Amino acid sequence: MTVGEATYAAGRTIFDADSHIMELSDWLAPYADPAIRERIRPLYLGGAGKLADEAVAQAEARRGDDAAARDLEGALLVKKGWHALGAFDAAERSRALDLLGFGSQLVFATFAATQYAGADPELLDGGLRAHNRAMVDFCSQDQRLVAVGQTQWTTPERAQLILEDALDTGCGAILVPSHPGPGPSPTHPEYDRFWATLEERDVPFMLHIGGGGRALKKAFHDNGRPTTDFLGGGENVRSKDYMVISQVPEQFLSAMVLDGVLDAHPRLRGGCIEQGAMWVLPWLRRLDICQSTFYKTEPTLSSLAERASDYVHRQLWFTPFPTEPVGWMTEQCGDDLFLFSSDYPHPEGTKNPIERFEANMRDLTDVQRARFYHRNYADMMGWATPSV
Repeated sequence: MTVGEATYAAGRTIFDADSHIMELSDWLAPYADPAIRERIRPLYLGGAGKLADEAVAQAEARRGDDAAARDLEGALLVKKGWHALGAFDAAERSRALDLLGFGSQLVFATFAATQYAGADPELLDGGLRAHNRAMVDFCSQDQRLVAVGQTQWTTPERAQLILEDALDTGCGAILVPSHPGPGPSPTHPEYDRFWATLEERDVPFMLHIGGGGRALKKAFHDNGRPTTDFLGGGENVRSKDYMVISQVPEQFLSAMVLDGVLDAHPRLRGGCIEQGAMWVLPWLRRLDICQSTFYKTEPTLSSLAERASDYVHRQLWFTPFPTEPVGWMTEQCGDDLFLFSSDYPHPEGTKNPIERFEANMRDLTDVQRARFYHRNYADMMGWATPSV
């Protein structure tokens, strides 16, 4: 970065809790074990269809083109998807971080799971290992980039093996599905070793949009009215999807609190990413009401050492959407829960997330802003951070 070069962060210390790579067609196979490599499926781009195929083709054509990369610098938050600077090229992403001025960034995949998810256990586990290696490699040349690995709720034994492999590979956070899968609940004692491993290795788990499937009943989209989405394909988030987007992670995190997993593992930490956060306010109150209502009939609730909502404040964090009233939310339930995120380079992050957030944080103090922009992120990751 050039000395004195202006950044989007404009002097703020900002850690970004949500960003993505935009996969190219050949991105995953080189990281797969030889026995599974030929079985990795082609990249599936969903309802974006032809438009996405064209974007991938254009991105592959400009791979390694320094002049094209420089042209993108002036459209840092305008160009989205595969057209963005650093969407798929690690060196470009470092340059993008220089210009953004972000001190750290969690990096998730976008379409990766379409290449291996399903009922074939060998393909699923092999694909997850390949994904985790690919993510670590993308992030390996820049310590600001934190690779988010994945595992699945298949069986406790398989999930554990994938988790340990991901951590040994160098993943700095682990994405888990908010849908419990075909077996027991992730809060079942059979998964205790899984949570203990994350606690011992000091690595947080993540929930992310898409990890629980569609919350809205499909019939509600069969309404005789035209609709589309941000990407133009009709399969991404639409208005009614938005209204229920928090329901699946709310179920998962409620189980983590009420079944005593956070109580049993007090150093376990987790983030709920790109699923909004305004729902957290009433949820905290409902958790405490639930605990006081059912503790006589559910021994686990009566054995919790703390109030249910206290576990959330101690061990969980959430990324609001840029349109949510973060200032009011902070006033209502404290400054320790919410995180800045850009969703770079996805269009849902908007062309100016800082401006969007700042418009709703005018009454917050500098300390509260610092917690939102970087200190809560550092707490979630288990990092020390200087006071403001």
